[in-house]
Amino acid sequence: MNAWEPLAAPVAPEDAPFEIHRPAGDDGRQGPAGPMVFASPHSGRFYPPQMMDASALDADAIRRSEDAFVDLLIDGALGHGATIMCARYARAYVDVNREPYELDPAMFEDELPEFARGRTARVAAGLGSIARIVAEGQEIYARKLTFAEARARIETVHRPWHERLERLLEEARAAFGCALLIDWHSMPSAAAATESLGVSGTRRRRTCDMVLGDRFGSACSAHVTGLVERELEAMGYLVARNAPYAGGHTTERYGRPARRVHALQIEINRSLYLDEAAMRPNHGFERLKKDLTRLTAALARQDWAKLS
Repeated sequence: MNAWEPLAAPVAPEDAPFEIHRPAGDDGRQGPAGPMVFASPHSGRFYPPQMMDASALDADAIRRSEDAFVDLLIDGALGHGATIMCARYARAYVDVNREPYELDPAMFEDELPEFARGRTARVAAGLGSIARIVAEGQEIYARKLTFAEARARIETVHRPWHERLERLLEEARAAFGCALLIDWHSMPSAAAATESLGVSGTRRRRTCDMVLGDRFGSACSAHVTGLVERELEAMGYLVARNAPYAGGHTTERYGRPARRVHALQIEINRSLYLDEAAMRPNHGFERLKKDLTRLTAALARQDWAKLS
């Protein structure tokens, strides 16, 4: 497989900051082929030169924040009617799974406007819409940024991403009576440990393979979350719900079951498919890809009229 080789010399996005992949036979003018919209917001591999010029990190270090190759893991969903939207720009450049102006004032040389949100838990962790750190707490930038730089990233990447995603969901809902957004992510294996309380009252830690985030039931039908959980567990995966990830900005923004729009975030343990040190797919990549395609097929067989 050579699908990941271009990472050594990424090509700048020419038009939109994302790619839209429609199922075979859908030319994009006839509406969606099914109610499912899959998004991969953190697998983008383009790091603009102006960002790297300001960075204190080299290309290998800064890539640690990528949900590497998730876009390739889910592309089998095209064969089962899902529309797929993939980011081109790296999440370290601008994170579309944050509120647009969720910014850390300490990162900027000038004062931020009042509408820029600087007091959120994600900003405090260094992971606002313009991230301050990558994995293991490494500081990205060798200098302070300007608000103009942040605004340019938000207006050229973040805003178009959400305008297009919202339109895809509305198209699906109009055509099928409901829409299902699955926001696909991957998590470092070190973050995949969860705690549970045993019968004896002692706490037990286990490493999960997948985390389903539905905002504790507010963003997605329990029927859909339960179906995904059962299908993955039947394949042998250990699945957790809402811990340590309950869903981000995207899940919260679009998940409106009362309006027949369901949003579910799925976090994949990177050790299942990735050599995390070398940032290359490992021996489990093909198996996981096949299993995620099987999951999509199971979702495609559902009676969406009942869900709507």
